[in-house]
Amino acid sequence: MDEQPSVDAVIEQIAPRLRRAREKKGVSLADLARATGISTSTLSRLESAQRKPSLELLLPIIAALGIPFDEIVTAPRIVDPRVPQQPTRKEGRVLVPLSRHQGEPRAYKMTIPAHDEQPHLRMHAGYEWLYVLRGRLRVRLRDHDFTMGAGEAAEFDCQIPHWFGAAGRGSVEVLSLFGKQGERIHLRTRS
Repeated sequence: MDEQPSVDAVIEQIAPRLRRAREKKGVSLADLARATGISTSTLSRLESAQRKPSLELLLPIIAALGIPFDEIVTAPRIVDPRVPQQPTRKEGRVLVPLSRHQGEPRAYKMTIPAHDEQPHLRMHAGYEWLYVLRGRLRVRLRDHDFTMGAGEAAEFDCQIPHWFGAAGRGSVEVLSLFGKQGERIHLRTRS
């Protein structure tokens, strides 16, 4: 995965983005100065990175150009260094490990793209919990076939033939907890 830009790198990108946005709209520096009340020289220095951008300067420019803020400023991604963030890809699925230890249970955030794949049931040791974050998840457990939506959860013994994937035309994001000794960490509340 590519390294995320630092704060300095984000700031360095603002000047050329400002110039491109202004030129794309066909607005001169003089016209922008009249619309924002910011001097032409200040606008020129912002676009050439000779002046550090501030919200007080950027907000009127963005409003005058009629563009979204994130077209000019992309916030840096701040990553928790304690958790490995390197995603892996397998059969079109993107898995981001959320557990920092190598033991069990293991936690993953999984993005599964939409596709027309036929369910291929498989079995292995372990226990799995799924929680749907976004989209719709089709789950097949032996002869049972059902669809889950955002906010729904399922648990199953992986010795049961199973498969899960995106349902419908969109992708699905899922939190997955997996462990070989799942019954040890499973608690049920009494009604």
